[in-house]
Amino acid sequence: MGHHRPTTRSKNKRSRPDETAEATTESFRKIILTKTVTEDDVRQLYNVWRPVCQGCRVNSKDNPNCFCGLIPPPNGSRKSGLWQKTSEIVNSLGPDPSKDLRSSSSTPAGLTNLGATCYANSILQCLFMNKSFREGVFSVEPQILEGEPVLNNLVRLFAKLHSSKMAFVDSAPFIQTLELDNSIQQDSHEFLTLLFSLLERCLSQSKVSKARTIVQDLFRGGVSHVTRCSKCGNESEASSKIEDFYGLELNVKGLKSLDESLDDYFSIEELHGDNQFYCDACATRADATRSIKLRSLPAVLNFQLKRCVFLPNTTAKKKITSLFHFPGELNMAQRLSDCSELNLVYDLSAVLIHKGSAVNSGHYTAHVKDDNTDEWWEFDDEMVSNLGQEPFGPTSSISTVNIGQNEPVDYSSSVKEKDTLLDDSNMNVNQPHSLESNGIHHSKTFSSVDAYMLMYALKASKGNSQRTAAQSLEHKIESDSSLVSQETDGSLPFHILEDIELSNAAYLDSCEQYKSKKEFMLNHIMVRRQEVRLVLSKAPVQPLETPYFWISSDWLRHWTDSAMPSIIDNTSILCLHGKLPLSSISCAKRLSAEAWTNLYSQYGGGPTLTKDDYCTDCIFEMGRNMARANVYRDQRLLMKELAEAALSGEHLDGKLYYISKSWLQQWLRRKNIDLPCDADSGPTASIRCPHGELMPEIAAGAKRILVPESLWMFFQETAMEVKPDDSVGRSTFSSESEPCATCGIELTEAAYSEDSLREFKLKQRLNHEKLCMNKNIALCPQIKYYLVPSYWLSKWRSYVNAGGKNASSAELDALNSVVDMLLCEKHSKLLGRPPELLWKRDLIFQKPSVTDGMTIIAEDDWRLFCEDWDGTESKGISAKIEIDSDVRDDNIGTCIDMSIPEEHLRINDGIHNGSSRRLLVKTSPQVCEECIGERECSELMRKLHYSNEDICVCLISGKEPPKSILEASGSISEPSRRTSKRSRKSTYGNSVNLNVSGTTSVYQLKMMIWETFGVVKENQILHKGSRVIDGETASLADMNIFPGDILWVTDSKIHENRDIADEVSNTNLEVHVAEEGFRGTLLTSAISSQAVSEAYLNY
Repeated sequence: MGHHRPTTRSKNKRSRPDETAEATTESFRKIILTKTVTEDDVRQLYNVWRPVCQGCRVNSKDNPNCFCGLIPPPNGSRKSGLWQKTSEIVNSLGPDPSKDLRSSSSTPAGLTNLGATCYANSILQCLFMNKSFREGVFSVEPQILEGEPVLNNLVRLFAKLHSSKMAFVDSAPFIQTLELDNSIQQDSHEFLTLLFSLLERCLSQSKVSKARTIVQDLFRGGVSHVTRCSKCGNESEASSKIEDFYGLELNVKGLKSLDESLDDYFSIEELHGDNQFYCDACATRADATRSIKLRSLPAVLNFQLKRCVFLPNTTAKKKITSLFHFPGELNMAQRLSDCSELNLVYDLSAVLIHKGSAVNSGHYTAHVKDDNTDEWWEFDDEMVSNLGQEPFGPTSSISTVNIGQNEPVDYSSSVKEKDTLLDDSNMNVNQPHSLESNGIHHSKTFSSVDAYMLMYALKASKGNSQRTAAQSLEHKIESDSSLVSQETDGSLPFHILEDIELSNAAYLDSCEQYKSKKEFMLNHIMVRRQEVRLVLSKAPVQPLETPYFWISSDWLRHWTDSAMPSIIDNTSILCLHGKLPLSSISCAKRLSAEAWTNLYSQYGGGPTLTKDDYCTDCIFEMGRNMARANVYRDQRLLMKELAEAALSGEHLDGKLYYISKSWLQQWLRRKNIDLPCDADSGPTASIRCPHGELMPEIAAGAKRILVPESLWMFFQETAMEVKPDDSVGRSTFSSESEPCATCGIELTEAAYSEDSLREFKLKQRLNHEKLCMNKNIALCPQIKYYLVPSYWLSKWRSYVNAGGKNASSAELDALNSVVDMLLCEKHSKLLGRPPELLWKRDLIFQKPSVTDGMTIIAEDDWRLFCEDWDGTESKGISAKIEIDSDVRDDNIGTCIDMSIPEEHLRINDGIHNGSSRRLLVKTSPQVCEECIGERECSELMRKLHYSNEDICVCLISGKEPPKSILEASGSISEPSRRTSKRSRKSTYGNSVNLNVSGTTSVYQLKMMIWETFGVVKENQILHKGSRVIDGETASLADMNIFPGDILWVTDSKIHENRDIADEVSNTNLEVHVAEEGFRGTLLTSAISSQAVSEAYLNY
């Protein structure tokens, strides 16, 4: 037999509202009648009778037995509170310090990046991973460290990298001691060189020999610049001078490998002609050779790869990103002059990486080998990654070659082996050879496009070391070899170890505190959730006779959703009598005695509300209000019939009273009104004038209607009940009341004024019909016209055409004052030019004038304007049109002329001779060219000095632009003139708005176009209208490009595409700022570190 799911659809079905309301009304009626409240009344009124809710999606307010929706489903969660996801609860505790715990003591620690200090972090990691250097700085005496803040912070930084429990160390103390700017990227090689120099000065005061010369012993070598006479073989006197170096700077441009770069570095230069060398032995100028000789080698050999080259044409720097190959082992024996040793092999120990295509930006990382485990690590600021046995990880490109071979290395395959026997006859200074005379030795070769510095460490000597001819070189190599091979016991100086242990203890303690706090919080959350589910499962009260308690829904909701709930608070659901009123039933829930006991015993609070704590006073008050509401509804129903009869115009008997018609209409629209409200006040407020009398009906909003006396008395009583102090809003006006005479006179005068204004505007429209309709009139030669400002005519047109709400628009200025503004004060001449004229269908018309221009009107229009707008006819600016021959009259400087083609000269005045004619507009007074020129010059200067304005640039794919773009690009823009929204929103296909200034160069504009559209600047053909914009050094103002202009550009596709970063790296868009480098820091300061320490102590 199958199992059938029980039907639960109608189990908790709510009763119909009308049935519930009817039962509630009946209960109140019985309570008022008997003046007693029974238990059945309480069950009905307080909704105790409702069944226990099971299955609501949200908590029901009208059912005190509904506990649904207070907590999410078993597998659900919420955004906040007790039922958050566990991960979000853990996140609210803050960051977990144990995530920064060092995985193991064998894993190196990272360094924090303070903004742009990755260059320093990479160098510091390379130095720290060198055991000999680390041991040397650890052996410095405490009293020396106290007087040398740079050295002291370096030792403490190394100690934390060595023994800190954290995965990364704060580099701020050391960086701040050097006074470095955290926001500026610097060159890592320059930083290393200056740091070595500073450390040499700081360590020179130490009495520990290993510490005092650790920088020189590990990193310093010697070279000499040898010039040798080709005739006698004599070397110059300066050739014997040895110069110290901390790293060899090798060229990489055009070179593929470290071997080629070394060959280039030690190559021999021939000196001929003007470059001949004066030989003391020959006592004459002679041909010579010049080269660099390697005199001594350090234990740690640094190669600076010169990827940043100077471009003399642009005075800028550019980074070379070509692939560069370098071996894992490097034999420098044959590179060293006067050396009999064959076994002088260096192992690759570190690779400094510069990522990015620009010189002054990018990011530095370091790949360093751990001498103890031979594992490579990548140091990327705080992040440290294990690369395995290869410097670039197991997937790096490797070639296996013989380090003693003379043949060029083939890098075409990822792994390649060559076995070559040693040929002693081919050995020379500039080529490396194998380590064993009859053996074969293989070495891996690596490649990188970002390698910036290479560090090689000298291999420890095996067996008896062979001595060279130079005793100093022998001592140097042996000393360095012993330093490199020296093992460290991992211990730190006592005065540093104590601080590190305290720091580690504090960090581990914070990890334990976080762990304890997390465990406590999660356990507490779990216990609280179990508690909430248990109490809610016991909360429903099943039998009606069982004792129960009332509790605030708001507190219960807070309790179910809070990890740390407060005491029980039922004060929000109490009435003035300290009981539970009917009005609070939607904000209360009915709890079982067991659930209430659980809550009260644990949280306390209150007050306690039992099943008998209902408020009888509030029940009786609500019953009386309900009775009043019933009476009011019945009365309103009767009054509604009378109001509808009054509005319909039916005959009304008895005494009548005036009320506002609009108020009555609003009163009828209101529905479901149980008691009077604020809207029932002021039935006569809008028909009462300021004098306390009846407002005439011609006033706005003063329409009135007569209603029966019974309806008026009802309105008056309800208005008094709502607003007892508002006697004005319920003023009584019987049907015999007369309108206010004073208000009537005022309204009549206002109406007459409006009628007069309406008649005046109509007269204006009739007298100036064509001007009012903005029609362009045909003009004739030798007829007198007048000029008026276009802006005044536009305002006049708006004034006479305004109607309705806009009828009271502001009047125009008097014509006399307007004409005076058109004349210059200096010469009393016309301060503006007449409009241009054109031929159209054998007639002469004036071009539409801009707002600040002038318009030609007929003589009759001018005369009528003077009569109506306070003008003097004789003061007007007259104008006459003449048709002149093609012979220019130089005396006419105040006229606007326009060439007229022959086919357009067909006016009935008989003028048809000549190849062309021009239209002349002669004005009286004449145009003041001097003042106009000064004004136009000032306006041009203002236009030329714009900044941060937009121009539009359109990319055209074809050879010719669309006509719309060509016309828009060729038109003259007016920055001060406001354009329409449609015009401002116009787009022209593939276009963009660029923010420019008048001083922006064409070159800078082309760079913006390159960045936006990807068209290289050499391929851009830039146009404004039909004009091509050439050159790159001119500014936009020089090329007459102003705000709002539309330019169009095409792609010639002649030159091949390239990255814009290459162009940006060659030259900057803005003015070059001199590179400060490390100027102003302690690395270049002449003040000793001791003086800086004393300054800190005095401060």
